[in-house]
Amino acid sequence: MHASENTCQDIDECRKTPGLCSPKPTCINTYGSYWCECRAGYVPSTRNSAMCEVPSINSSAEFEGIKETWRNFSLQGKWSGRSSSFSSFFNSTLDILMSTFGDGNTELSLENVTLHFNAILNSTSLWDGGDKWDVGSAVTVLLQSVELASLATALRSAERTTQNMTTESMAVETRLVTGNCSRDSEVFTLRAYEETMDVHCDTVTGAATRGLGAAVFISYSTLDSIISARRLSEGNLPAGGKLEKSHLNSRVVSGAVGDGRPIHLSRPANFTLRHRQTKKEEEEALCVYWKVEAEKGSWSPDGCTAVHTNSTHTNCSCDHLSSFAVLMAPTTVTESYPLTIITYMGLTLSLLCLLLAILTFLLCRSIRNVSTSLHLQLCLCLFLADLLFLTQVTPTGSQVACAVIAGLLHYLFLACFSWMFLEGLHLFLTVRNLKVVNYTSASRFKKRFMYPFGYGFPALVVAISAAVNPDGYGTSKHCWLSLDRGFRWSFLGPVCAIILINITFFALTLWILRNSLSSLNADVSTLRDH
Repeated sequence: MHASENTCQDIDECRKTPGLCSPKPTCINTYGSYWCECRAGYVPSTRNSAMCEVPSINSSAEFEGIKETWRNFSLQGKWSGRSSSFSSFFNSTLDILMSTFGDGNTELSLENVTLHFNAILNSTSLWDGGDKWDVGSAVTVLLQSVELASLATALRSAERTTQNMTTESMAVETRLVTGNCSRDSEVFTLRAYEETMDVHCDTVTGAATRGLGAAVFISYSTLDSIISARRLSEGNLPAGGKLEKSHLNSRVVSGAVGDGRPIHLSRPANFTLRHRQTKKEEEEALCVYWKVEAEKGSWSPDGCTAVHTNSTHTNCSCDHLSSFAVLMAPTTVTESYPLTIITYMGLTLSLLCLLLAILTFLLCRSIRNVSTSLHLQLCLCLFLADLLFLTQVTPTGSQVACAVIAGLLHYLFLACFSWMFLEGLHLFLTVRNLKVVNYTSASRFKKRFMYPFGYGFPALVVAISAAVNPDGYGTSKHCWLSLDRGFRWSFLGPVCAIILINITFFALTLWILRNSLSSLNADVSTLRDH
């Protein structure tokens, strides 16, 4: 700068000397001086602070681990015969990683890296050609390799803060973070397909070295079907636990931050995953990650919690980053011991009373008429339904037997309501003919409608229900109707209709009785009328 009498004027060295800083740094003028700042995607060189370079990635341990897995498979002879496709897979994966980590000054393309791994995911001969353990190891290596290659691409792509790439088998979004976060609470949201990852900015920068870090989010559209088809978690889950009976119900996603080193997050990362199929009412959503042990992988819930779930999405909060998914497990229902005792005692007493009623209606000929015949059929159906229900309080081990029991219960309980409907109809017809004491209509009613309707109507409903939804009988918890697709209305619909009709019959019967009794004696008192 130079002085003019009593004033000083700053000289802009950056504008005066355009080449003052090297091409990668940006020249920033200051009062009386200047300094060179590396552009996004570069860090000061360790050899010359005035120069900038692409940051090195501290991923040698992870990279060596992948190579060690490949060596172990080669030494064990797993590539002989049918597993030759897996040898090609590991060689292709190593070639991608070697080109990624080979030259630290090479500018990488997220598109090229993604397309290479997309080709591997689309290789049907690879995933169909090996046994469960071969595929499991290949999935483990693939997940780790895509994470490392995506981080390397993000960290070495100068001047590109955000990158994304979507193919038919995977979608990737990366976010480059330079310097300090403007606010500690700032959260980055990365999206891939229909899934999202929320991660704090200071989590990314805290895991970085030399002031540069990256966040990567990957979603796989076909990997969940590969894992489910090969049942990769079978044998690695606790017996009798929730995971043992669970099934995969989301895309597999991966998240990574920093510069490639594994870290424990100071603040949890949140993932929102879309369900492949609508969550059932009797299912519980479990957030799990792909845990690597002894060169294999299996799902584990450690460190992950389902914060919120609905029929279509689950939000997971995890204190570490890896590959994640949502498993659907049957809800564990703890039976109430007092309620069980009440059920057994109440049903036993009901069965005893029903048996006495049945014997009474059968043996006492003096009271036989249409009304007692209806009572007898109702008691028989209710007795059989209660007896069958009592003998299978807990679901049977056979799925077919459970479905048969559910069908029989459906039929018997519907038959009970059918005979209740006939009781109401018979009472209404009897009262309607009370003035003329005419029971011929009731007798004709018995002959024409009683048995065909009482046993035929529930059989028709069950037959139609079984034809429309044969899988609707029997659930994981009870031998009864499934709650899916509104199948319960095959029982509730007819029952509600019969209850409404019988209420109507009851109201009409009371009205007819009131008018009939009033007409017998006009001087009857209001009290007796009521």
